[in-house]
Amino acid sequence: MQIVYVVGTRPNFVKTAPVISALRQRLPEGRHTIVHTGQHYDRSMSEVFLEELGVPAPDHMLEVGSGSHAVQTARTMERLEPVLAEERPDLVIVPGDVNSTLAAVLTAVKMGVPVAHIESGLRSFDLTMPEEVNRIVADRFSAQLFLHSDEAIENLNLALA
Repeated sequence: MQIVYVVGTRPNFVKTAPVISALRQRLPEGRHTIVHTGQHYDRSMSEVFLEELGVPAPDHMLEVGSGSHAVQTARTMERLEPVLAEERPDLVIVPGDVNSTLAAVLTAVKMGVPVAHIESGLRSFDLTMPEEVNRIVADRFSAQLFLHSDEAIENLNLALA
């Protein structure tokens, strides 16, 4: 099985590190590819966390950098699409609710690649927050939902009702 993990910000590294570790142990024969979008690119917001959490160095660095929500999302999609075409994953795993998450979900789904969303069901119920929109889209288009609490389960059940 070929899994691509797409991370881009400090909270993403924290959320994804245990998933990467667990899946590498469970699927040792699989290919585990890490893509760092570079949404957080400063060493103190990026590499330090990867090192301390024991996450291997990323296989692909997209170097998206700063910008508006639209710019970051578009750059990530543009740079991620050829990586997914090259890697041909069976699954793309994304954490959280940042622009990198939204971009990875949209890119993978449009390419016909199933997505798993870490931290599914988290809700603020405030659609003026860009992160809330990103969460809803990620949950809606993910084939697998990794839940973190009973409240998240309730939120997803409400959304499906």
